[in-house]
Amino acid sequence: MATESSAGSDRSDDLGDDEFEPPAPPSGPWPPLADLAACLRFYSRLPVPALPGEIDAHAAPDFRTVPRMLPLAGLVIGLAGAIALAASLALGLGPFLAATLALAFTTLVTGALHEDGLADVADGFGGGTTVARRLEIMRDSRIGAYGAAALVLSYALRIGALATLADRIGWRVAVAFLMAAALSRTAALWPLCHLPPARPDGAAHAVGRPTGATHATAWALCLAVLVAAALIGLPWLGLCLAGLLAFLAAWTLTRMAARLVGGQTGDVIGACQQLAEIAALLALVIAIPA
Repeated sequence: MATESSAGSDRSDDLGDDEFEPPAPPSGPWPPLADLAACLRFYSRLPVPALPGEIDAHAAPDFRTVPRMLPLAGLVIGLAGAIALAASLALGLGPFLAATLALAFTTLVTGALHEDGLADVADGFGGGTTVARRLEIMRDSRIGAYGAAALVLSYALRIGALATLADRIGWRVAVAFLMAAALSRTAALWPLCHLPPARPDGAAHAVGRPTGATHATAWALCLAVLVAAALIGLPWLGLCLAGLLAFLAAWTLTRMAARLVGGQTGDVIGACQQLAEIAALLALVIAIPA
């Protein structure tokens, strides 16, 4: 009996140890860092390595949570262009060349992702007469007259705005460039959050839609970027106007997409980013006197 009692006591001790064993720490990288890495992989061609504990670095991002880090991803994506802009001005290349080089570097980093979306939307919205035809045109890899005109105007407006700002505020134009990179990508979430996918088989349908908390977090981080830009020396009036005009640009294109194609696509998101960036830079030009 003593042996049985002793065995039973041992088994009870073993059970107690199992019940009170501390839980294992969660596996995988810190979720915000993983979301930032996913944003950079999706929105750019930067060689982002797999994070410790990351199962599949090349898996499609889960847009229910990933876009919350998009403002910070925008800063990283815009960094090469901002450095090129400031360095070109320091080397005496002049505002026009500095602005052109900044956009050239950024285009290389993104692989012209957003510019491609703008061109496709311009061709589809401008050349199609039915929803099906517009979506068909937008999926075509060839660029038509509307798309070519949109690309030329996008680069011209951004280069002109950056060159004008460089004349007026010097090296701080690099801060304005980074601010616009973060703000425009945040504003471009608007159609993704408020419209259903226009196609059942498109990329916008595959990645999912951001939750309300994700969208709110992205805007909170974007506000922090605007505050940092103000502390560095950009005027509050210009930053407020930049936020307002960027949002209006994204809201307007969202309404157009709802009416013309019945929802959002990856091209619509890219076009939103381009229009919001142009609007943000022009707002600073308006607010900062010559």
